Amino acid sequence: MGTVKVDLHRKEREFDASYALNNAEGVKLLLADYQKFVSRKRCGDYDAATILIDIHKALELANLTDRQRQAIELVYFGELTQAEAGERMVIAKQNVEAYISRAAEKVADIYYYWASHNEGYTTGGRMNG
Repeated sequence: MGTVKVDLHRKEREFDASYALNNAEGVKLLLADYQKFVSRKRCGDYDAATILIDIHKALELANLTDRQRQAIELVYFGELTQAEAGERMVIAKQNVEAYISRAAEKVADIYYYWASHNEGYTTGGRMNG
């Protein structure tokens, strides 16, 4: 009988490789996959539920302007393109992009704070076990 190895940290490493949450680009990647996490949560994935809770808490704590929050909600939660979000917000697509970029920077600051206070993340985007 052979020994079966169980990789207890595989999901964590995959998450770490995909999302460096201490920078705006990593946060945008995470937000772009928002619907994937919603779907995984519906299938009973506890890790996905935790990630969604953290996303919403980080957005809440990031001190976003109303326009930044609206841009995030329309593009990532409402699944609109930036151009469609711009039409809804009555602004240019470039302005939507700017709101999202600034919001992602603020959210990254929250994940960085959490990492520096050992609250589940490290500065490479790695979650603490």
